[in-house]
Amino acid sequence: MKHIYLICLFIAASVFTYAGEDNRAKAILNQTAKAYREAGGINILFEGTQRGTLLLKGECFYLECGGVKSWFDGETQWSYVEENEEVTVSNPSPEELQSINPYALINSYATLFDYQYGNRHAIKGKQGNEVILTPRRKSDIKSIVLFISDNYQPLHITINLVNGQVQEFRIVSYKTHQPYAETTFHFNPKQYPDAEVIDMR
Repeated sequence: MKHIYLICLFIAASVFTYAGEDNRAKAILNQTAKAYREAGGINILFEGTQRGTLLLKGECFYLECGGVKSWFDGETQWSYVEENEEVTVSNPSPEELQSINPYALINSYATLFDYQYGNRHAIKGKQGNEVILTPRRKSDIKSIVLFISDNYQPLHITINLVNGQVQEFRIVSYKTHQPYAETTFHFNPKQYPDAEVIDMR
């Protein structure tokens, strides 16, 4: 399922050098990236097309969404499907990480998307700016609209797919400087004693 698309959107940019792009969008994305780097551990609650929780710290993440829990410690990924009581263990390739790991997408951000400034408006009383992303290569995604607050946090994401479908995600809570232990990003088999482990490494 492509619900992991949304992870890349919580991190809006990198500090790479951009050429031939919208300068206003560039400034917003760079400031958003700076805010992310300075945020430490992040706790995000989102709703919309799907509802879930995302924890981030550096290259690591934990995602709970749509009956699936995923842990990534920077090298190994565990994906637990509650319905089947199965956990798949893998070492994702760089290509796979581009759809599941926010840091992998940051590191290749400049080569993945073109971007332009949309407009300024308010969502639920919070002012912010739109940045529109367009994939540079053939993709399931037609465009992405990021709505970023004045303090450079993502508030709303709209993903327009090539097949005409639209996915929307509203950030209902965005907490920074969370003191996560390394174990937060590891699957704990003691908590899932009946889970069948499928090791794909």
